[in-house]
Amino acid sequence: MIGHRRDSLRRAFTLVELLVVIAIIGVLVGLLLPAVQAAREAARRMSCSNNFKQLGLAIHNYHSAFNQLPPHGGGTGPGLETPSDWWRGTNTANRKSLSVMVALTPYFEQQGLWEQISNRSYETVTGAAPPAPLGFWPAMGPSPKAYSTDPGYIPWQTEIAMLRCPSDPGQGLPGRGRTNYGPCLGDSPQIQMQQHYDLRLFIPSTNTGNVVRAKAAHRGYFAPYSSFKFRDVLDGLSNTIAMGEIVSNLGDNAINGSLSWDDGGADADVTNNPLHCVASNEIDPERPQFWCPTGGTNCTPPARIVNGETNGRGMSWASAFRLSISGVFTVRPPNSELCIGHWADHPGNFSPSSHHQGGCHILMGDGAVKFITDSIEAGNQNAPMISSTNRPGSASPYGVWGALGSKAAKETVSEF
Repeated sequence: MIGHRRDSLRRAFTLVELLVVIAIIGVLVGLLLPAVQAAREAARRMSCSNNFKQLGLAIHNYHSAFNQLPPHGGGTGPGLETPSDWWRGTNTANRKSLSVMVALTPYFEQQGLWEQISNRSYETVTGAAPPAPLGFWPAMGPSPKAYSTDPGYIPWQTEIAMLRCPSDPGQGLPGRGRTNYGPCLGDSPQIQMQQHYDLRLFIPSTNTGNVVRAKAAHRGYFAPYSSFKFRDVLDGLSNTIAMGEIVSNLGDNAINGSLSWDDGGADADVTNNPLHCVASNEIDPERPQFWCPTGGTNCTPPARIVNGETNGRGMSWASAFRLSISGVFTVRPPNSELCIGHWADHPGNFSPSSHHQGGCHILMGDGAVKFITDSIEAGNQNAPMISSTNRPGSASPYGVWGALGSKAAKETVSEF
């Protein structure tokens, strides 16, 4: 009997043995956790890529239907409000401030949303009546700039799952209807928004000089207020970027999501030197993915950092109000700093970006989706941007990266 009891006691674990087992389990968990996290990120990247493929199909179906690409800056005229400056919000028209995504909605399975946009509407976010003077929302909606004004236009505040990448944690205010994908407008942000369209009269510009300046800068697959065709992409659809992935602004002063605005400066500060914000020592050397904080001792805080919904990166899928919201340029490499000059709608560096490790997705003109690393060859980063007075029509000075953004500069692009 006593011997049987001793055998039972011997079969129990000692404290040391339990500690060894726990330690082994901890080591295994430590080894497996990175693999689990990597698998989750791979799944998120796959989802982002699949969304882009759907957008690629939507673009091609749109072109098949209309024999042209949608403009980044379409819609209706000035509205009833005065003054009719293009940059003022309005509830009676949208002042040609709609992004390419609006025109594409019926082609990526958002027919119901398109019907709501393209027809007069009386529904609001809060349930209250639409604002005066109309008492209803006009066909094609109000200006997206005013989309947060109560009682709120429902389509502009609708979050579309296909326009969101699961890797981006941005949710809710101050953004409403965020997006993680934006149209590629080329390798030259020079005077793209203002010059070829008289936005006070909402008619094509009668200023020949302005038209020349704008056309020299419109080197991308898409362009503000202009519609191109596939035939215009002389470098080939497989060699030209159509869209890029972008992060939505998180309000954390990250250089790839928050904009450094050289308030009071000059456009030429950025257009003559894409490295302006770097040269101005505005990036925190201790945290190089963030802008220099107020009171920083080893760097110079930006004059102003833009985090708001009106201009914030990725804050509105429907808005082309400012290029900073979703426009993509191939000047600075992916995940570079967002740096703008004199005013928030003026020229600046708006690179694609993501929360993936080491790069971001881009959509090519032929519908292919590629992952581009942050280290892609980007030529002379000190070179002034192409303009009507600076080598118009020439090859991009920004290497392979710039060549992928221009549609008809006749560059030869090898593997990338």
